[in-house]
Amino acid sequence: MKILTTVKKVVDVELNIHVKDGAIVEDGLQYVINAWDENAVEAAVQLKENNNAETTLVSVGSGDNTDVIRKCYAMGIENAIHIDDPALEKIDSSISARVLQKVYEKENYDLVITGKQAQDTDSGQTGIILAEYLGIPCVSNVVALEVIDDQHIKASRLGDAGTEIIEFELPAVVTVSDSINEPRLPAMRGIMMAKKKKIQVMDLAALGTSFDEVGGGAPKSEIVEFMTSETRQAGQKFEGDAAEITAKVVGLLANEAKVL
Repeated sequence: MKILTTVKKVVDVELNIHVKDGAIVEDGLQYVINAWDENAVEAAVQLKENNNAETTLVSVGSGDNTDVIRKCYAMGIENAIHIDDPALEKIDSSISARVLQKVYEKENYDLVITGKQAQDTDSGQTGIILAEYLGIPCVSNVVALEVIDDQHIKASRLGDAGTEIIEFELPAVVTVSDSINEPRLPAMRGIMMAKKKKIQVMDLAALGTSFDEVGGGAPKSEIVEFMTSETRQAGQKFEGDAAEITAKVVGLLANEAKVL
């Protein structure tokens, strides 16, 4: 089984992010592997360990993704591709999916594993759109994977009414929830070995396509503006007689909060 796993480099959302004039302030930002993609990498590595699968990682975007890719190497991924092109600096899910389609078609993988969503946009569309472009099955929000045989996999996914068990035929795409596993911490030996592994870097031309061909000239969506969320007002603390406090709180709820 040949597995393709996708990884996105995103802003570390644990840090304070500032917005100015409708744009994110870039100074001082740090970047990390997207949290859901880390679960996708762990799922691929577990399939490699338990079913002798061959694993390949692909990261799409402009800039230096080396640290993100080498972390995936340290976790156990065998091969890595970075589609690095200046035109890919700001792209939507549809363009990402078109680029991934070109990567997939070069090798015809059996299974594509993506994170359910990216923590910077939260759109949760890339993997699903990719499956549509490829014309293959897609199971989203997956929390467990089981290989039945070389052609079939069973997946458990979180649905609206509970956990759904789905058996499907390969090739296919799955998008995984962060509930599927606990990503491993790379061992020191893996980290040292990852530093020596080769990363295949390609631009769109080397991939055999162009920005217009992957839909760059007509994106399906666009981020128009970033806005800082409203700051929550400080709460009020009341002390004294219970009856007086109750009357005061009821008055505030009725007259100010307008909830009564």
